[in-house]
Amino acid sequence: MKKVITYGTFDLFHEGHRRLLERAKALGDYLIVGVTTEQYDIQRGKMNVVDSLMRRIDNVRSCGYADEIIVEDHESQKIGDVQKFNIDTFVVGSDWRGTFDYLNEYCEVIYLERTKDVSSTELRIERHRNIRLGIVGSGRIAERTMSEVKFVSGITATSVFNPRLSSAKVFAQRFDLATAFDHYENFLNEVDGVYIASPHETHYEYTRQALLAGKHVLCEKPMVLRENEARELYDLAQRTGLVLMEAIKTAYAPSFLNLLAIAKSGRIGKIYDVEATFTKLVPNDPGAREYIPTVGGSFTELASYNLLPILKLLGTKFNDLRFDCFKGHNGVDIYTKAYFRFDDAIATVKTGIGVKSEGQLLVSGTKGYIQVKSPWWLTKTFEVCYENYEHNESFSAPFPGFGMRFELADFVRNISEMSRRNYKLTAEESITMASIMEKFLHVTR
Repeated sequence: MKKVITYGTFDLFHEGHRRLLERAKALGDYLIVGVTTEQYDIQRGKMNVVDSLMRRIDNVRSCGYADEIIVEDHESQKIGDVQKFNIDTFVVGSDWRGTFDYLNEYCEVIYLERTKDVSSTELRIERHRNIRLGIVGSGRIAERTMSEVKFVSGITATSVFNPRLSSAKVFAQRFDLATAFDHYENFLNEVDGVYIASPHETHYEYTRQALLAGKHVLCEKPMVLRENEARELYDLAQRTGLVLMEAIKTAYAPSFLNLLAIAKSGRIGKIYDVEATFTKLVPNDPGAREYIPTVGGSFTELASYNLLPILKLLGTKFNDLRFDCFKGHNGVDIYTKAYFRFDDAIATVKTGIGVKSEGQLLVSGTKGYIQVKSPWWLTKTFEVCYENYEHNESFSAPFPGFGMRFELADFVRNISEMSRRNYKLTAEESITMASIMEKFLHVTR
């Protein structure tokens, strides 16, 4: 008897799950299905699991293909299960291609291609519906988004848009997307929400058209570079009852949220200063987006991250703002410092694409300070420091992968529960960031 095994969360059980189990069963005589626990899903970075473990097991059982169902609750279990159950073939979806090659030592490993037409199926179970996500753009950020979205329950990337159809088709083939488009209206007709990962200068129009078409929007930072555009888009989202979020991943990371809570709790006393630095050395290659004269440069590229802790901790009502910067030969800033003055606090932002500096976050108070070492924007750990160093405290929380799964999970939750208040990055904070970007471009270009 040939034994086959597969594993999964099987949340919001849908046609794609059923077909995978059907094809896995066809590869042998006896199919064992491992269903993951909530705790293990959290450990491996799986976000937004809706159904309980028992409901997910019942859904797998009811489809009729599983001869035996087991529970997976830790990372190293697969090797033990393969040996324990004398497995001949391990099967998993193609999204995980290469991840489980280590099992070839014990059994045959097969990666099944994802069902590409599942996006046209109504993926409903009682209260919930799987969100069809369209990706706008096919560059670096879009690639990272594809590696993250598979960890978030309740949402599936189904389509990609690029004005160059050849690029869209290559991207769709690489990531097993059902459709590729070079016409934006046709693309919007096939999705419920969009992740905009195109160049900065395209964000406003792509976001506006998506909202007018009734689509929810998660837009890469900076969402826009002008205050009036940001206000218009948030007003439009509110009027149409749609979710609009700016994708600054740090804002949604558990450790950063814990940092904000500790800072605001008074543990380091009254906050008088916030210093945030983000620099990366980018070769000045022709066509690199960071060196485009109209919208490129270190500040527009990186400052959104640095502005985040300043606005979250000190508020959006600053009294004074000035900039100092060094420019490259094509006029874009390669290193910039921005100085903020509030009623009773100060803040500093440092960004660089041609100058390297220590990328830390420092929050200074009357009783102590909080330090996040470089790269602070990928907040995993931070330290609360006091006059007596023996009282120092360290905190940590997971930041798996590229961290985008946290913002994607919030995107899904906000769509599912429209009454939720998006406190992690508010419309006012996002609009203020756009106004700061606009002022920078006005005084430096």
